[in-house]
Amino acid sequence: MGIIGWSGVGKTTLIEGVVEALVKDGCDVATIKHAHQKFDIDKEGKDSFRHRAAGAQQVLVSSPHRWALLSENKNGTELTLTEALSKLAPVDVVLVEGYKGEDIDKIEVWRQTHGGKPLWPEDKKIIAVASDDIISDADTPYRLPLSDPNSVAKFIQDRIKGHTSEKLMQ
Repeated sequence: MGIIGWSGVGKTTLIEGVVEALVKDGCDVATIKHAHQKFDIDKEGKDSFRHRAAGAQQVLVSSPHRWALLSENKNGTELTLTEALSKLAPVDVVLVEGYKGEDIDKIEVWRQTHGGKPLWPEDKKIIAVASDDIISDADTPYRLPLSDPNSVAKFIQDRIKGHTSEKLMQ
């Protein structure tokens, strides 16, 4: 399930709450975050950073609590969503932040005060809008309360199970 919206509208905060609710309900959850800018999760001075700086194409860091594989994209080509999904272990739910243009079901996070134009009128893969604003457009998809990640998590679980959720009106 994609979670999309303009920068700064609260996508990450919503995902945090939804992940917590899904995990509490017994789901195994993975997330994929699309980053537009150059990012680095490694820190200068750490051994793994030094390995990459020396030219290693991949560096795997492992501990008793977690592991991470850092791969350099020397050709500047980022992973497609399908390629990113193939890197994950099997889970019950994958939440994808970003990848607006992908052909997956999406929930748009929208706030009128943000000033961004809604994406749902142009993207038919947006199946719900998470917002605490009053939206007067009769053609909006399902409405979900942005301030209630438990409701969003239930909507996602119902969607996965093939159920339809009742349209929430404010």
